[in-house]
Amino acid sequence: MSLRAEHKSKLGRIALCIGQSTGACVTDHCKMLPSFFIIGPPRTGTSWLHEILQKYTLLPKTKETRFFDLNFHRGINWYRANYPKMNGEQSMGEVAPTYFASAETRERIARTVPNARVVCTFRNPIDRVHSHYRLKRAYAMIPWSFEEAMTRDSELAESSKYATHLKAWQQTLGANNVLAMVYDDLLLSPQAFVDRVADFIGIQRFVLTESQIHYVHASHAFTEPRNYYRTRGAIAMADWFKARQLGEFVAAVKRSRLRKWVLGGGPSFAKVPPEALRDLCERFRPEVEELETMLGRELADWKSVEPRVLATA
Repeated sequence: MSLRAEHKSKLGRIALCIGQSTGACVTDHCKMLPSFFIIGPPRTGTSWLHEILQKYTLLPKTKETRFFDLNFHRGINWYRANYPKMNGEQSMGEVAPTYFASAETRERIARTVPNARVVCTFRNPIDRVHSHYRLKRAYAMIPWSFEEAMTRDSELAESSKYATHLKAWQQTLGANNVLAMVYDDLLLSPQAFVDRVADFIGIQRFVLTESQIHYVHASHAFTEPRNYYRTRGAIAMADWFKARQLGEFVAAVKRSRLRKWVLGGGPSFAKVPPEALRDLCERFRPEVEELETMLGRELADWKSVEPRVLATA
């Protein structure tokens, strides 16, 4: 294919999909695609947002299709099949924290849904990366200690580059289409937080229930897996089911007693040495300071480790 033909093909694909607030597309080839994405990074309240937005928007049947980063080759029809049938005029979206640090995902979303709105949620980077590590270790995604993981697992470090990736999303989709939220604000006032998200993605505001507000402050204390290889095998099997549109079955298993057989049950995580926390603080400082400038607010607590008790969730 010539460069001219390739360029024309790309423009054609972009022209298929429009809809700043509706997600509607102009031809039958594209039909409906998300009008918004909540992209994290991981461990910043995205599971809570997925849970509460399910009633008011059209989200995939199970959280995280991984379409735009890992499953793009499966095609748009595969992606659409992850969603329930349309119910009235609900806005269509996805909560996908793995998208945040992926340059390839940014470009794919820009080509496929160029007017999509994107919500980023930022948390104290030390708390976030420690929580992210515990999740990956509990699910047998990595076998290493925290200190080793920070040098060997590229996702942990890359997803902590808040300002770098926020700027890239703004440049790719336009600053007006990208909203930056702070996890501290969610903890302080869940209702005000979700009101701002609702306004941005173009849905009617709604009132949170007491249980939904309580869920914000709930935490799940991860442990090492009882058996690393059993857990790793179970997660690989879950991914296999999800790729075949069986995510609801995986969700049902996670809610059953089988969950305890494959997740948790091992020893508690070792404490992170104070010197490792100080090193992380200095490592993240440039990104935090640039984020402060971009947001126009001070994040002093994110640049200090004294005194500090790491979050367990």
